[in-house]
Amino acid sequence: MSEHCQSAVMAAPASLPPRQQAGPARRRRPGPAGRSRWIALLVLCAGMLMIVLDVTIVNVALPSIQVDLRFSQSGLAWVVNAYLISFGGLLLLAGRLGDLIGRRRVFLAGLTLFTAASVLCGLSGSQAMLVGARFLQGIGGAMTSAVILGMIVTMFTEPRERAKAIGIYAFVASAGGAVGLLAGGLLTQALSWHWIFFVNLPVGVLTGLLALRVTGRDAGLGLAAGADLPGALLITAAMMLAVLTVVQPAAELGWLAARTLLLGGLALVLLAAFVVRQLTAAHPLMPLRVLRSRTIAGANLVQVLSVAGMFGMFFLGALYLRRVLGYDPLQIGLAFLPVSVVMATLSARYSERLVMRYGAKRPLLAGLLLIGAGLATFAGAPVHGGYLLHVLPVTLLLGTGAGVAFPALMTVAMAGSSEQDAGLASGLINTTAQAGGALGLAVLATVSASRSSELLASGHRAAAALTGGYHLAFWIAAGLELAAVVVGSLTLRADRAAIQAAERA
Repeated sequence: MSEHCQSAVMAAPASLPPRQQAGPARRRRPGPAGRSRWIALLVLCAGMLMIVLDVTIVNVALPSIQVDLRFSQSGLAWVVNAYLISFGGLLLLAGRLGDLIGRRRVFLAGLTLFTAASVLCGLSGSQAMLVGARFLQGIGGAMTSAVILGMIVTMFTEPRERAKAIGIYAFVASAGGAVGLLAGGLLTQALSWHWIFFVNLPVGVLTGLLALRVTGRDAGLGLAAGADLPGALLITAAMMLAVLTVVQPAAELGWLAARTLLLGGLALVLLAAFVVRQLTAAHPLMPLRVLRSRTIAGANLVQVLSVAGMFGMFFLGALYLRRVLGYDPLQIGLAFLPVSVVMATLSARYSERLVMRYGAKRPLLAGLLLIGAGLATFAGAPVHGGYLLHVLPVTLLLGTGAGVAFPALMTVAMAGSSEQDAGLASGLINTTAQAGGALGLAVLATVSASRSSELLASGHRAAAALTGGYHLAFWIAAGLELAAVVVGSLTLRADRAAIQAAERA
């Protein structure tokens, strides 16, 4: 850990604009450089917010998109999944490219692609064009977000400042989902679903211009170190097949159907081929040394489980409010607003204090338990539920849990990475988040739909059948959070002393 801190300190000037780099006058006046770093953090978080918003802002507009472009129910899921697949599949490659050619360069290129693809989404007049543009959006989103955390940990080397910066980043990365529901409701209801994409144009352009001014150049290790395109293709294809298996044959034919088993088996083969590739490649996409630490490996597994449960909740929770309780898009966004408010307060003001006082493990496990409690509470919401009694408590539990857990999780995930692997570690933690989100959404949505169909066939009314399906999905999501607590308890114990030493360094 001390070597990581030293390398980060040595690399810090490279993350500042040229006019703020080393010089006697600047070293005697650290104030402007410090302010510049915080301004750069806000710009990076603005880029991250735009990316995260796009994942959930679409959820509220899905019914309008379905009617306008005549999507089937199964086809509609690909408006979300096309983005998640390319995003999650390319995060590792994007993070590694940041280490090789410079994180600032990758961030700006990704931001440009994401903004352009957003315009294409807004102009879409057919199903194929929208799904294709969403896939391009995912590529741009992967390039942008994969390097942000690596840029943050090299800019903020003092433990308390780093913990606070990661807390702000974690809030944006997590609470953006709830903000997206509100923004999606406002834009869809006031204008049309096209504007949930068009709004990215001015935000993307402004963020890019500011990033050019306040983020410093970093040279990277050089392309000679290798980027492993075959590895990226293998992991992307494995994820695509895994999500496809859950969304279509598993939902339509059953989990034991021949087509389901065939596609699922092929996805596992591709995943195994990716692992073999990483073991044998001269310049692997994900050097397995990164996973030798039980803490880093455990943190990423915790990320998969926890995000799978929480992301599915936003998607299915929005459907429960719309289809069962009859909320309009704006009301859905407002219903989830407390999640963002509570997360903002905890992540930006208190998460750093909790991590510095108790270490990262205790807040992480406590937060995950609160998230699980919120999901279990949602599993009891009835057909004629009321907001104050059945929805608000859920949002408060989720906001509190996520505001405490996710900043601590980011601290753990980045604690053992060296400066040269910071982009890779950043890409890895984002990859596991997107993998958990994509697969969790696919599984929970499929289980929910299957349960609702069974209840309809047995004579239940539509609202009761839908609610029963959502209940089962919420219970499974709560179980995922509990599994994350167990994994965290077992895997983070061995490296606890090292993490706390890094926090005190």
